Amino acid sequence: MNTELFNYENIETKQMGGVKIIRKVSVKKGRGYKSITKYRRGKKISSIKKPIHIKDMNMIKNGKFITGLFNDCKNCKTKKNRK
Repeated sequence: MNTELFNYENIETKQMGGVKIIRKVSVKKGRGYKSITKYRRGKKISSIKKPIHIKDMNMIKNGKFITGLFNDCKNCKTKKNRK
């Protein structure tokens, strides 16, 4: 299967306590990205976006689950605590 013709997009929304967490995975034209965005009280408090490795994109193409795909996106450096 050619990687340039493969397009994939998935969004997962989770509510944990008072924090809404959105995980996104998108593959377009052979390039893949993953991102995590956190919201508290309707305002974005942190966001991080990283590229997906080629071996993980091949697993996505085959429809296999990737354990720990977002493990390196845990510590977000962008914080907004304005009142």
